[in-house]
Amino acid sequence: MSEKKRCGWCEGDALYEAYHDEEWGVPVYDDATLFEFLVLETFQAGLSWITILRKRENFRKAFDAFDYKKIANYPEEKIQELLLDAGIIRNKLKVRATVTNAQLFMKVQQEFGSFSKYIWGFVDGKPVTNTVIDYKKAPPTTQISDALSKDLKKRGFKFVGSTVMYAHMQATGMINDHEADCFRYSEVQEL
Repeated sequence: MSEKKRCGWCEGDALYEAYHDEEWGVPVYDDATLFEFLVLETFQAGLSWITILRKRENFRKAFDAFDYKKIANYPEEKIQELLLDAGIIRNKLKVRATVTNAQLFMKVQQEFGSFSKYIWGFVDGKPVTNTVIDYKKAPPTTQISDALSKDLKKRGFKFVGSTVMYAHMQATGMINDHEADCFRYSEVQEL
């Protein structure tokens, strides 16, 4: 049995490979999952994604299963509790940004009917398929991620720079950036 060809960024780590094989690049239209990735990408800023994946379950417990309605109403005591939680990234700005982003996430839902409608509007409701030969040569941002970042910042969101938002778009399947010879490239296109 031959080994599956995967994107080079995930090879050699079982957790990374499972995430790549099962989640990365799969189109996500569910607001709760989109918010989860927004939280995780916020904490990933400046760190490696594998660091966040290894702490994902800790984040899930610490942030009430990524329930944005609860997070939006976190009192100061809860924020202080999070800042003492060694299972997550204890960055004060990122913790506070998560609370702010949860509040703004709900405002976007009110305006557009769902966060999904809002964010998928940046790609006309369907995934953009790129032809990435080598992930190391893929751009870290695009005009689309620039526009999304700019709009989110205008709305008050934090830690939503273009690079963070491009990673979010890749993770949630708005962009198919699997390497062209990766077994998931065509599978994700068919979803």
